[in-house]
Amino acid sequence: MNILELSEQELGRRKSLEELRSLGIDPYPAAEYPTDAFSTEIRENFSDEAPEPRKVCIAGRVMSKRVMGKASFMELQDSKGRIQVYVTRDDICPTENKGLYNAVFKRLLDLGDIVGVKGFVFRTQTGEITVHAQELTLLCKSLKPLPVVKEKDGKTYDSFEDPELRYRQRYVDLIVNQGVKEIFLKRAKVVQTMRRVLDEAGYTEVETPILQNIPGGASARPFITHFNALNEQMYMRIATELYLKRLIVGGFEGVYEIGKNFRNEGMDRTHNPEFTCMELYVQYKDYNWMMSFTERLLETICKEVNGTTEVNVDGNLVNFKAPYRRLPILEAIKEKTGFDVEGKSEDEIRAFCKEKGMDVDETMGKGKLIDELFGEFCEGTFIQPTFITDYPVEMSPLTKMHRSKPGLTERFELMVNGKELANAYSELNDPIDQEERFVEQMKLADKGDDEAMIIDQDFLRALQYGMPPTSGIGIGIDRLVMLMTGKMTIQEILLFPQMRPEKKAPKDSDDKFLALGIGEELIPILRKSGYNLVETLKGVNPQKVQQQIGEVVKKFKLDTVKPSVEEVGKWLENLN
Repeated sequence: MNILELSEQELGRRKSLEELRSLGIDPYPAAEYPTDAFSTEIRENFSDEAPEPRKVCIAGRVMSKRVMGKASFMELQDSKGRIQVYVTRDDICPTENKGLYNAVFKRLLDLGDIVGVKGFVFRTQTGEITVHAQELTLLCKSLKPLPVVKEKDGKTYDSFEDPELRYRQRYVDLIVNQGVKEIFLKRAKVVQTMRRVLDEAGYTEVETPILQNIPGGASARPFITHFNALNEQMYMRIATELYLKRLIVGGFEGVYEIGKNFRNEGMDRTHNPEFTCMELYVQYKDYNWMMSFTERLLETICKEVNGTTEVNVDGNLVNFKAPYRRLPILEAIKEKTGFDVEGKSEDEIRAFCKEKGMDVDETMGKGKLIDELFGEFCEGTFIQPTFITDYPVEMSPLTKMHRSKPGLTERFELMVNGKELANAYSELNDPIDQEERFVEQMKLADKGDDEAMIIDQDFLRALQYGMPPTSGIGIGIDRLVMLMTGKMTIQEILLFPQMRPEKKAPKDSDDKFLALGIGEELIPILRKSGYNLVETLKGVNPQKVQQQIGEVVKKFKLDTVKPSVEEVGKWLENLN
């Protein structure tokens, strides 16, 4: 890294690094540090009646430091929480050499550094459980300063709250913002509980390809890549469905996958192009069974994660206790709009949509129009968990026809807090019907629908060998975690959400500076002085520019020779 790109604090920390090494202290030791306790566990197990103080070996990041002569306090943050450490000069420096305290601890140890402490636990006069340090070891020198979050009288100051910085630098967010780690521990609990319930039910976790020849299993725009070894265009998967169904054909009782899907679509508060989904397929079941299974699954997850079936989401108290309401989609649209979709033609539905001021066009088929109607007038109104059932066949190309309602399919979507959480079917296992549905999807593609499904001939071949009656479901893990943690943006529950490229200040290429006669070694110095564009040198007094260059050379102790005022004047003349 160019030294001119460093801040004053970063320069200071690098000087401390050099001094530590000159004292014979390795700022990045390789040896194991044998910790045997954590902050939370120390407090939970402390007893004032213990016959003798408990000895501990802990390690963590220095979050605050109060130096008071020969005795000081610091706050250490480990993977579980924070604990106070009491440090005295004579305890950590029992010999005549007091450098570890006077030089290292007082001057060279910065906030953010990681240290190890061996000592014993006691309670201070103010009642705080504290570790009395008898040995202090530097384990990692931090070269960048942390944001200093201050608290006083219950109020937080200088907090690290900018979402752009928090999501881009999640490592800093996790260090300085208490409670952020808890979100991701809950996320892990959601997945862990889901996996346990599915395993206990006897279903097998499997892995299917992420790179696929055909992006099947959903209506979505895929990411496209190139497979050099095969010289073939490939797609990042948009769903795991078609491969999991192949395994049901192959004889598995039930299979599931918790994995990443990729859809080349927009980013907003509830969508990320890379997302996690659980898909489950079970033989000899239908969508009615799957509704009951889903209720039990989500109720169990909510209890495990939050200790109750209720969770507060943006002021709404959502209750995951079974059973959930079951409402056919056409009834939902009629209930919210007064318009009875049943029996209406594509043109009649389009006319109603336009009458309501909706942005629809001729490329949208009947299913797409019904989907738009539901999304516009119904979806956001379902706060408590609600199964929306019996979708029209045009909306469900992979779903079995309804056993008693012509034109409809045995499908449900689970709506919670105004958003879709799950999608499930009585799976279509008639290969002839499936091929006809795929053909209809291709007609939509011909009309301009770039999310229509592509015919997967190998999947059709698998169905021709016979797939038993099967029910399947997909549950969005990210949205489920949002619900379980009460978070309203998907970025809050993704450790590393997709972000737009960082904005950088514009700067001219080196060639533009060289063309003015400026030496290559002076270009970074001029940029450090604020001249990223040659145009910004126009009209500036040559003496001022020369003085600014001299200040940078002196501050950073560079070997560069400062140019004369006359030389600078010639640069500026060349601008004209």
